[in-house]
Amino acid sequence: MAEQKLSISISGMTCSNCAANIERGLKKLNGVKEASVSFASEQASVSYETGEVSLNDIIEKINGLGYKAVTARIEIPVTGMTCANCAMNIERALNRKVLGILNASVNFATERVSVEYIPSSVSVEDIVSAIRKAGYGVIVPDTSPDEKDAELEARNAEIKIQTRKFVTGLIFTVPLFLLSMARDFHLIGMWSHAPWVNWLFFALATPVQFYTGWDYYTGGYKSLRNKSANMDVLVAMGSSVAYFYSIATILFTVLGDHVYFETSAVIITLIKLGKMLESRTKGKTGGAIRKLIGLSPKTATILEDGKEKVIPLSIVKKDDIVLVRPGEKIPVDGVVLEGESSVDESMLSGEPLPVDKHSGDTVIGGTINTEGLLKFKAVRIGKETALAQIIKLVQEAQGSKAPIQAVADRVASVFVPFVLATAFITFFIWWWLGGEFVPAMIRLVAVLVIACPCALGLATPTAIMAGTGKGAENGILFKNSASLETASKLDIIVLDKTGTITTGKPSVIDIIPFEPFCSSDNELLQIAASVERGSEHPIGKAIVEEAKKRDINLFDLKGFKATGGLGVEAFIRDKFTIIGKPGWCETLGLPVKKYEKQIHSLQSEGRTVMVVVQENNLFGLISVADKVKPESAEAVMQLQKQGLQVFMLTGDNLMTASAIASKVNISEVFAEVKPDEKSIKVKELQGNNKKVGMVGDGINDAPALAQADIGIAIGTGTDVAIETADIILSGGNLLGTVKSIKLSRSTMNTIKQNLFWAFFYNIVLIPVAAGVLQPFEFFPDYLRQLHPILAAGAMAFSSISVVGNSLRLQHAKIE
Repeated sequence: MAEQKLSISISGMTCSNCAANIERGLKKLNGVKEASVSFASEQASVSYETGEVSLNDIIEKINGLGYKAVTARIEIPVTGMTCANCAMNIERALNRKVLGILNASVNFATERVSVEYIPSSVSVEDIVSAIRKAGYGVIVPDTSPDEKDAELEARNAEIKIQTRKFVTGLIFTVPLFLLSMARDFHLIGMWSHAPWVNWLFFALATPVQFYTGWDYYTGGYKSLRNKSANMDVLVAMGSSVAYFYSIATILFTVLGDHVYFETSAVIITLIKLGKMLESRTKGKTGGAIRKLIGLSPKTATILEDGKEKVIPLSIVKKDDIVLVRPGEKIPVDGVVLEGESSVDESMLSGEPLPVDKHSGDTVIGGTINTEGLLKFKAVRIGKETALAQIIKLVQEAQGSKAPIQAVADRVASVFVPFVLATAFITFFIWWWLGGEFVPAMIRLVAVLVIACPCALGLATPTAIMAGTGKGAENGILFKNSASLETASKLDIIVLDKTGTITTGKPSVIDIIPFEPFCSSDNELLQIAASVERGSEHPIGKAIVEEAKKRDINLFDLKGFKATGGLGVEAFIRDKFTIIGKPGWCETLGLPVKKYEKQIHSLQSEGRTVMVVVQENNLFGLISVADKVKPESAEAVMQLQKQGLQVFMLTGDNLMTASAIASKVNISEVFAEVKPDEKSIKVKELQGNNKKVGMVGDGINDAPALAQADIGIAIGTGTDVAIETADIILSGGNLLGTVKSIKLSRSTMNTIKQNLFWAFFYNIVLIPVAAGVLQPFEFFPDYLRQLHPILAAGAMAFSSISVVGNSLRLQHAKIE
């Protein structure tokens, strides 16, 4: 058994209670470990044990609850099959090994494979790759369901249906409302009071009730069948009371002569308008994902047997030679073989300036080649590309729940039963007080219609979607919404020095040989570089690089050993040689103090000093300096302006660290900290309930990133650091830290505004609808006796206002 996690797009949800129903239903399945459903993004994230529950069981459960899991189907011609066993091999390869495939069947006679799959979890590229790995050829169709975007198609189809229903409702409701109001205000003749006019009103109201409003009946039925109650129940009940009372009035004149067909019709049409606008607006909060998906070109130009060939992106293979001309998008990740150009990576990194590319440099799929012709080798394709990983990260973040949402979820779970109880209590109180059925019924309908659980359900997820989308457009990737929330509460930011404040590409500045043991710069560099070529440390690489520039031949080394963050040792020409930091060499009993003044002089200029020792004799000093990134000082100043304490954390000596810190105006420095001690320092800062963010880029930063409340990885860093972090800055720019915190604070402010509005709206207007203002004559009549039509308009406006407020994040200034 293996635990798998996948994302499923779902259509048919009308409010946050629907999402809660699906969550509850999925969690009841044996083998489902975790299920999270977002009403805003219309996505379910499900973790399950493959041995206990199948993907088909999960899809059947969602569909059985009355909703629709979005799936796609594709037929792909296959070559290379020789018998029926080949067909079975392909079926096994797809059904058992590719996560997200519901069913794959192969017809040996027609040489085609038919695949039903979940487009949000598996792509055509994955399916094609699996068939090829099984040993067969594939003829990929020019157009695949992926390119059409099954999820977007499902959402657009839903919006079309809702729009058609709204327009139909409007066609019948407008004349019904105008005639009814004209009759009530005596604007037309006595003929309007004839019995047949009420039957005309009935004829106009019925299509609205049972065509435009049918979704509320079906949605309410699904909800009640799943032992819960949602917004559909409230709307269906409220409009039905007015509609069926009006029918009863026509049939039994003893009940009175006034009908309320226009009330039921306007309620349904107004709320349908609100839901239609909400769907359209809600779709915009997920626009960032669609922009990212749209970055990939549909085709790629490859070299095959020396000839250019244009092929669908889905059939590009690893090691294919790809050509990209000026102005074209780079189709997949790769390494440049020939050519020079500038590449616009702004859509992924948020950095506006093009990046120069030469032979040996990496290129990223989805970026734009702006100048020269590039020939490169495909290295990562399909879901392995950086763009695919970014899309996955953003989708997971948008589908996750922020801790602040728990309050809204708890309220939403009891909201509808509370409103139903309030409505019926209101009805009986007013019937008892006034002795009249109709005014009490009007108040009941107003309470049912004005209550809005949707605003509560949309308050958090729409802001999270807009915020994470805005982040992705600026090269800021939040791994989940909890990270976004926590980042807004940080008190302290800890910055690693190398690769974060500095460029991480140190170069040799001083070479100082000590006679009589060493007589020249090149001799000292030859000894040091010969040992350091076994090292992965940036300082070691800088020393080796300097030796290469001078065309110095290096000695063979034996017994290489690195002591984390302190130095390295090895035998060269059978002589024991050490290259290390002065403090470490001193602890080894080496005569470093003799040169202490010279060492301190170099360190005070921000240089890292390495001592070269052979057979216990000091051969000399090599100093290395790392340039401060041009944006570091500005980033530190901006962080301090945001009220954050900024610390620098480094394994370098205090003098060098202090020199670098002074250049960027950091006053608090932790120096000479070993890699395994960095997390301890972070833990110390977390005392007194302080929230600490750690920014780093290297393997030795990973424990500190994990210990911090928020780990922020510079995207140019190692995979380990990026895997450990909560926020990834894909542009490698320290100003991204400033932007990420600004964005998280803006997003949380928006969520708080949304929640305040949603709670305030319901807390104030439900009592108004129930008639609490009736005794106060200084209030206008339309508030003292709130009409259901006004209640429906307010309800429609409430959820649109929440989504609209979230959309403002797309234009938030985070620079």
